[in-house]
Amino acid sequence: MPDAPRSKPLKRPTQARSKFTVQAIYDAFVRIWSAHGWEGVTTRAVALETGIAVGTLYDYFPDKEALLSGYVRHCIEALLARLDAEVIAPADIGWQTRVQRLVRITCDTRLEGLPAFDHEMLMLEHRVAEPKHHRRVYDELADRWLRAFAACTDLQPQPSPATIHALLTAAWGGRRYRLLVQPEAGNDEWVAEIEAMVMARLSTNLSAR
Repeated sequence: MPDAPRSKPLKRPTQARSKFTVQAIYDAFVRIWSAHGWEGVTTRAVALETGIAVGTLYDYFPDKEALLSGYVRHCIEALLARLDAEVIAPADIGWQTRVQRLVRITCDTRLEGLPAFDHEMLMLEHRVAEPKHHRRVYDELADRWLRAFAACTDLQPQPSPATIHALLTAAWGGRRYRLLVQPEAGNDEWVAEIEAMVMARLSTNLSAR
């Protein structure tokens, strides 16, 4: 880890207008990165692509590393919100559907509606993420997984917290390692295998009743 403190966003948007501006900045950031790579990303290019003044961008992000930091957190928050809305909140779905959604949203790096996050972004994540940030994300995901299984009132017996943590570690760790070493491999097939693994473990609990 470098000794210098990492660049971070200067403030979080709270009003509708500022949220719209920051989302437009993130969209421009991804378009430029997709077209020209990390080296093609500059604050001036992002501001021009967004259609705002450079000074407005600097109100939120002092440099492109801060923009990357904000974007990575944006990806995590979008994933957590999707888990809240589609896995934890619904009251009218069976445990199989709930668990399938849980695994799909956690593991699928190409899920429609979630911000893009690819191999190149993961390779630069070390510039903005410290161990405490990784711990925070894991704790947030663990909270969602525990709550998701608690919502599976028709799944008896419930898996233990240790089992849930182990399944999360396998799913989330597998997602990240696969994105690192096999970014172009079959995404849908891999997610289906993780889903089958989780369902098989839960079936073991059911058969032991």
